[in-house]
Amino acid sequence: MRHLIEPMDMTPAEIDAVLDLAGRIIQNPRAYAQKCTGKKLATLFYEPSTRTRLSFEAAMLELGGSVLGFSSADSSSAAKGESVADTIRVVSCYADIAAIRHPKEGAAMVAALYSGIPVINAGDGGHQHPTQTLTDLLSIRSLKGRLNQLTIGLCGDLMFGRTVHSLIKAMMRYEQVRFVLISPRELRVPDYIRDALLLHKIPFQEVERLEEVIHKLDVLYMTRVQRERFFNEEDYIRLRDSYILDIDKLRLAKEDMIVLHPLPRVNEIAPEVDNDPRACYFKQVLYGKYVRMALIMTMLGVEE
Repeated sequence: MRHLIEPMDMTPAEIDAVLDLAGRIIQNPRAYAQKCTGKKLATLFYEPSTRTRLSFEAAMLELGGSVLGFSSADSSSAAKGESVADTIRVVSCYADIAAIRHPKEGAAMVAALYSGIPVINAGDGGHQHPTQTLTDLLSIRSLKGRLNQLTIGLCGDLMFGRTVHSLIKAMMRYEQVRFVLISPRELRVPDYIRDALLLHKIPFQEVERLEEVIHKLDVLYMTRVQRERFFNEEDYIRLRDSYILDIDKLRLAKEDMIVLHPLPRVNEIAPEVDNDPRACYFKQVLYGKYVRMALIMTMLGVEE
C-alpha cells in the first residue's frame, strides 16, 4: 500500500507515469468514467479549502466513485478531541482511499502510519502539498511542452508557501532548471530549501523586485501573502501588498511566459491580467482535477 505525503515519495518515472495518464484522461475523459465504480474517497479536511477539496471530490465522482468526509475540524470528532490516528483508523473501515488536509505539519504522516487505506496529503501546515505540485507539473508540461530547460520564478510568500516548497523539491530533479526566488527579506525560502538547492548545485538567485527579473522567466509562479501563517497582524499588513503582478510588469515579460498561481488570490494578481493569454491559473485548476483522477487510479491500482 502506497501513501503520498510529499512529492519525493514518487520517483520522476512514477510522476511522469501519473502525468501521462492525466494526459490520456484529458484526451478522452469518457473512457475513464467508470474506473472507480464501487470505490469510496474520504476527504478529511481539518482546515478550509475550496479548490483542493472540490477537485478531489470532482475527480472521484468523474471516475464513477463516491465521496464521504468532512470540510472542517468543527464538523468532525476532532472537535471532541479525537486524534488524527483514531480518525484514520475509523475512516479506514468506511473508505478505500483518503485525502487529508491539516493545519499541523506532519499530520498526514501520522495518518499514514495508522491507516489501513492509502493516504494522500492534501496539505499539511506550511510543509508539503504534493497534489498541488503534481497539478503544477502537469500545467507546466502541458503549457510549455517540457519540464526541463526552464527558468522558474517564484514570487511572494516563499517562507510559508507549502506549494512553493513542494514545487522546488520536485523540479530540482529535472535537468537545466533554474530558480529565481522573488520575495521580501522576511518571507524568503526556509533554510532547508536553500540548503537543498546548494547541495544539488541547482542554480538560483534571490531578489526583492519582480521587475528586475521578470524578463528572464519561462514560468512565473505567484503566491499570496497568507494571513493565517503569520503570528501577528502587524507583519501581515506590512507585507501583504509587497508583490502585485499588473499589466505594466507583464509587459516586461516574454511573450510565451506563463503565469501560474495555486489560488486563492487576494490582490497579488490584478484582475486585468486575467485577459492576457499568459495568465494560466484557471487552466491550472482544471489540470488539478485531471491529475488527481490519475493519482487516485494509480494509488488504488485501478487498471486502465
